[in-house]
Amino acid sequence: MKIVFMGTPDFAVPTLKALIEHHEVVAVFTQTDKKKGRGHKVCPPPIKELALEHDIPVYQPITLKTEEPQAILREINPDLIVVVAYGKLLPKAVLELPRYGCINVHASLLPKYRGAGPIQWSVLNGETVTGVTTMYMAEGIDTGDMLLKAETEIGENETASELHDRLSELGAPLLLETLEQLQDGTLKPIAQNDEDATKAPMLSKEMSQIDFSKDAQLVHNLIRGLSEWPCAQTAVNGKRLKVYRSKVVDVSENAQAGILLSDKELMIACGNNTTIELVEVQYEGSKRMGGADFLRGQRLEKGTQFGE
Repeated sequence: MKIVFMGTPDFAVPTLKALIEHHEVVAVFTQTDKKKGRGHKVCPPPIKELALEHDIPVYQPITLKTEEPQAILREINPDLIVVVAYGKLLPKAVLELPRYGCINVHASLLPKYRGAGPIQWSVLNGETVTGVTTMYMAEGIDTGDMLLKAETEIGENETASELHDRLSELGAPLLLETLEQLQDGTLKPIAQNDEDATKAPMLSKEMSQIDFSKDAQLVHNLIRGLSEWPCAQTAVNGKRLKVYRSKVVDVSENAQAGILLSDKELMIACGNNTTIELVEVQYEGSKRMGGADFLRGQRLEKGTQFGE
């Protein structure tokens, strides 16, 4: 079975590796090289690097809606297109091209969390279980028939970035199992119930401000969900403080929201008489460090106001 793979970021790497080991990947489509870092060096997507290591032809069209990439696909004439975090829409002409259609690996238990940020939104919303779904692709966003699912629990302090890595590894064997059933004729597509669907739109920097007047669990979910980007943040003494990790602690003090409750741990009062500890932070102009280390270095006193 000739397979064209479409994907871009690290999340797609384990699945492409599995396909290369067990199937015939005849071409890879990925997004264009991008400038990264302070030096703005042009870097290829992780999927491109992996494909070139295995001498697989790589194509990087700006869009799939024009004739040129569609002509390339017609010439390749794949039996199947596998899509994992490609980041571009597949038009009807592409969806209908392969004999076995297009199969996507999506990082949620569909129909929940359709869209670009399923991993982050599952954490932001305090879900305790998530997973990966393989699905036939349709013209809508993540609306196609579901194929197979794999579930996993979300740890109470697990960040979206940690969950991202686990789900990427979960998706690879699930896709192999999906293709095995496809080839032996036992695959049974299941239509999604649109009434159960929820959306997972792209994140924005506007989401990053911490509101300590909210319950500590909600603050904790925000910090975990935005762990790498855009990263939850607050302010103290007029400077920005990014927060990468936290935990809800069983400390109950009737204090104003945003007040520092300890001179040893970075524990902040939240709404509903709850408390959160900021475990890993980065002060403006400094490196990432433990919350207690930050507290000692800045010599903040109990009662200091955060979020000013």
